[in-house]
Amino acid sequence: MTKWTPRHEAPEPLEGNVVATITGGTIVWFVLFLVQLPFYRWYDEHGHLWWLWTCLAGGGLGLIGVWYVRARDAAIRGSRNGNESG
Repeated sequence: MTKWTPRHEAPEPLEGNVVATITGGTIVWFVLFLVQLPFYRWYDEHGHLWWLWTCLAGGGLGLIGVWYVRARDAAIRGSRNGNESG
């Protein structure tokens, strides 16, 4: 059995304004849902109703994502503050 070894070190993860990124994506999903809503009957008649529900699910999951990344950022800040004082 051959052991796999990496060729180089993995880069550090990119950190940016994650909350803004997730919020922007969530808004896009909700806008797509609202734009498609007037065509509900057409989607239903052509078997494409799942497009509408996919956008709504994306918006709903985005709200969960916003909550998650805000909690994550708060935990990271709390950890940094705890390490500096101790």
